[in-house]
Amino acid sequence: MFVCKKNSRRSQMAEGFARKLGAGKVAVASSGLEASHVDPKTVEIMSEVGIDISNQKSKPLSDFKAEDYDAVISLCGCGVNLPEEWVLREIFQDWQLDDPEGQSIDTFRRVRDEVKERVEKLVQRLS
Repeated sequence: MFVCKKNSRRSQMAEGFARKLGAGKVAVASSGLEASHVDPKTVEIMSEVGIDISNQKSKPLSDFKAEDYDAVISLCGCGVNLPEEWVLREIFQDWQLDDPEGQSIDTFRRVRDEVKERVEKLVQRLS
């Protein structure tokens, strides 16, 4: 489970990368402390690397059960705001990546590349 504040950018990137890089190895979902929308810039920069997330939706964490997930990754430092049952999963990491909201396309690309690098390591660890 990838979690962010609004499930609009970073967690959507992570979900897209994990679906592609972990295909057949890991099940993946993303959510936000609150639901919002998938940022169109995020869809655009993911398509640049061959990953289509145009069908992904922003979902609230409250739609999911912690016990269904072995790994929980916060991408925004929101781990301190997560209910305890999410933080106590087998694997919990708080990546604290920059939020590209309102930033240049180059910032979106930099964050995307950081997300990819971390997801690659996570998929290797989980599979």
